[in-house]
Amino acid sequence: MPAPKVVTVQMFGLVDSRPTQAAQRFFKERRAVVTFVDLRRKPIAAGELRRFVERLGAAALLDTESRRYKDLGLGYMRLGDNEIMERLLADNGLLRLPLVRFGNAFTAGPADATWKDWLVGTEK
Repeated sequence: MPAPKVVTVQMFGLVDSRPTQAAQRFFKERRAVVTFVDLRRKPIAAGELRRFVERLGAAALLDTESRRYKDLGLGYMRLGDNEIMERLLADNGLLRLPLVRFGNAFTAGPADATWKDWLVGTEK
């Protein structure tokens, strides 16, 4: 019987972020290997952020519910993708966490249904 495939995902988040903790628990319970990048220790690289923006759009990465977003008054501004990306690079408090990558698939924020699809797709 062939050994089960080991699923590896890359996750960007903050150690004290509840959604990040929930995502780590989700993958751990399903025996997936998580390569975790703590954004407090190592900010996301511009190239990596660009990959998420290309797949999801800059607006999808912006956490419009965060205190930081509201404190900066961004809800009243019209920002283009480049402006949003600059702000996200400068302030990781604006990111919708966790950012998760599995091969060429990307998610921003809690996405249990999508993650389950990823894992089911690898069982075949």
